[in-house]
Amino acid sequence: MSGAPAPVRPVDAQDGRERVLTEIREADRFILVTHENPDGDALGSLVAMHEILGHLGKDSLMFMAADEFPLPYEYRFFVLEGLVSVIPDDVGDRTIVFLDCGNIDRNPADVLKGEDAHILNIDHHHDNTRFGTVDLVVPEASCTAEIVWDLMRALGVAPTQTIAEALYVGLVTDTGKFMYENTGTRAHVMAAELIGAGVDVPEIYRRLYENIPYGKLELLARGLAQVQRFDDGRLTLTRLTAADYAETGADENYSEGVVDHLRAVNGTKVAAVVRDLLGEGQEGRRKVSLRATGDDVDVSVIARSHGGGGHRQAAGFSTDLPWDELVASLRAGIDAQL
Repeated sequence: MSGAPAPVRPVDAQDGRERVLTEIREADRFILVTHENPDGDALGSLVAMHEILGHLGKDSLMFMAADEFPLPYEYRFFVLEGLVSVIPDDVGDRTIVFLDCGNIDRNPADVLKGEDAHILNIDHHHDNTRFGTVDLVVPEASCTAEIVWDLMRALGVAPTQTIAEALYVGLVTDTGKFMYENTGTRAHVMAAELIGAGVDVPEIYRRLYENIPYGKLELLARGLAQVQRFDDGRLTLTRLTAADYAETGADENYSEGVVDHLRAVNGTKVAAVVRDLLGEGQEGRRKVSLRATGDDVDVSVIARSHGGGGHRQAAGFSTDLPWDELVASLRAGIDAQL
């Protein structure tokens, strides 16, 4: 695993890296967590770190709340051995590792956030709130999985098939199949090493992007039929209602990927998918997914103004704003940056 270019890190990230490596070497018991509604990078980083700790002889558990299941269909191939949905009684004696979580409040388990909690915060979101006892935040990294890959190499752990696949899922999903501007030289070096370790690229692609349920195709058709454009196309937007989900039989997560079709439209600065949140008690609330097409609009700024967050080019938030007010707010947020 030699010969790859050294990562470029700010001084504070370098210090955080060394401290995290020391913590991992010296601690014996860990519990690994990530953000709610975990995506490919969150799940890939979680599974890979769990496997790495296991190879080091550590006692490691992964925690995800029961209401996170079933996972989106494209991630159900992950083997989640070592996963718990109830916080163990010995959590106070475990080092808590937050992965891909820009804000501690994005995990619902309050018991993990106590004053005495010993937290390693490993993430690549540029707006991470640095909530850890030790923070390793590398905004220059393409994904959190890239940071986990770097730690794995420093710890002398060779990637097994499980580790390699998990890291590759994190990499390919958070770089938009290597199309987003966060895709640098190091991302391709990482991909090459993981493929060399046994990743079957066509098979991973099929799991993530093919064999889609028919309900997802129907939901996409609904979304494309309801596209609206504002301000000479700078905002390209669609909405998906609770009725759209009910009538197509779609799961809530089937809206993933719709926003990428809008992002590809010529002249778009920001693409947005606004979908009704489903389930008891969610009436009137919506989830907003934002994607920017370039560097001139930082959508995480817009998301944070509504209590959300994310990356410069991919962010989101939940809201109960009426439709017209929400659209006006999105337009104003874009206009303020252009």
